Amino acid sequence: MTQVIQKTLRDSAAMRWTALLLLAMAMFCSYIFMDILSPIKDLMQETRGWDSTAFGTMQGSEVFLNVFVFFLIFAGIILDKMGVRFTAVLSAAVMLIGACIKWYAVSESFVGTGLETWFTENLNYIPVFDELGVSPFYEGMPASAKFAACGFMIFGCGCEMAGITVSRGIVKWFKGREMALAMGSEMALARLGVATCMIFSPFFARLGGEVSVSRSVAFGVVLMCIALIMTIVYFFMDQKLDSQTGEAEEKDDPFKISDLGKILTDAGFWIVALLCVLYYSAIFPFQKYAVNMLQCNLTLTTPDADSFWASSSVTIIQYIIMLIVAAAGFASNFQKKANMKYGLLGLSVVALITYCYMGYMRQSAESIFAVFPLLAVLITPILGSYLDHHGKAASMLVLGSILLIACHLTFAFVLPAFKGNAVGGIIIAYTTILVLGASFSLVPASLWPSVPKLVDAKVIGSAYALIFWIQNIGLWLFPLLIGKVLDQTNPGVTDPTQFNYTAPLVMLASLGVAALVLGFVLKVVDKKKGLGLELPNIQE
Repeated sequence: MTQVIQKTLRDSAAMRWTALLLLAMAMFCSYIFMDILSPIKDLMQETRGWDSTAFGTMQGSEVFLNVFVFFLIFAGIILDKMGVRFTAVLSAAVMLIGACIKWYAVSESFVGTGLETWFTENLNYIPVFDELGVSPFYEGMPASAKFAACGFMIFGCGCEMAGITVSRGIVKWFKGREMALAMGSEMALARLGVATCMIFSPFFARLGGEVSVSRSVAFGVVLMCIALIMTIVYFFMDQKLDSQTGEAEEKDDPFKISDLGKILTDAGFWIVALLCVLYYSAIFPFQKYAVNMLQCNLTLTTPDADSFWASSSVTIIQYIIMLIVAAAGFASNFQKKANMKYGLLGLSVVALITYCYMGYMRQSAESIFAVFPLLAVLITPILGSYLDHHGKAASMLVLGSILLIACHLTFAFVLPAFKGNAVGGIIIAYTTILVLGASFSLVPASLWPSVPKLVDAKVIGSAYALIFWIQNIGLWLFPLLIGKVLDQTNPGVTDPTQFNYTAPLVMLASLGVAALVLGFVLKVVDKKKGLGLELPNIQE
């Protein structure tokens, strides 16, 4: 008797990659909003009176509730209890609510309202949090920054919930298949959001010759609406998968606090978690200041107002070229014919050079930093595929740490030495930014797929939540520290393009040193305990 094997949606490569695309596009939109104010830090100081401390405090507030109210832990429990699709839609809705609040806080409509007066007079002292030195507000903080911080906290709850949900969703759809490639590809696409933000946030803020920072945030709000739609579509697709497999979204086994003990007593888990917080603390907080750092260390001359390079159309053209770089480079990884593979790779390289030339002609710090994810988009699928078939995840993390240290030290000491050299400085900046983005691509491709090797499948959502919670401590602390260090090491500096960034960059490089040490420790622990981190994900 012949047995008929029924195929499910995830057995179809097209369907499981469609599911990945829906999740990745939602993260793409959230990444744009996450850094929507980063490329216009100078405008926030000029139009809203946010100094570096106010800017850093507001940026760090994104993860405040996740860290100090333990929301991420609850998010992990919700994910384990309610499943991927419910949590995906919930996270997108929470992000949209927070985004709307932040938009109103920086809009002209907020100025002169009773709400502005209330925020000016209140939240200057928060009992316990002030004593511990971890308050998300401080006396003298602009009212718009306080209210924006409240919205950003809510957004951050949804964003980090979405992060662990996407990771869990990829495990669900790709376990036993090309999981590292899927995780790397998702993050590569999501990181294009950083580039999109860097290009379009200043574009909308200066649109029509009149500066309005609220337009940039409104652009982000529209994208968060799109993210919600994406997760709703994923909801029905995931529901169809479960109806085919007979799996239930809710767990038959109830969550127990004792399950966390299994995770917390695992040495391998802790090393991976600490590596995560060090990596992300050296990158995400840096992104929030990177454009301003380039403004301070490069010699940039604004093009004539009537020239092509100062027009709004050049922004659209440059972004289209960026998409060509990303799409051609990404697609080249999946071509079996050599002529197609190298043809697409060549197109990607030519488009990248064209993009960099346009960035130089525009003399725009934000368009220069926008190359950050482009090399990552190209190499992340390569790394993911290599790890799926050959392993070496821990070794990749060590390499990433070395590149991280080199890049931050280059920004701290080499780039300032080229100030005054219009061409040399931009070449150093482009090269270092591309390498930094490439080093960061090692994290999703090698670290995240390692987590299922360390914990039981029943508590994998909680494991991701714990890692994200630990990571969020760094994401809260370091934007705040960078802002404070900038103000302390630049006394009396009022021009936002004249800060000395050496001290903050050395601080970030030290995180890379700590990550390097932990990377070597992880290799030793993996070899001793047989965690399998150096083994391929796809077992032949």
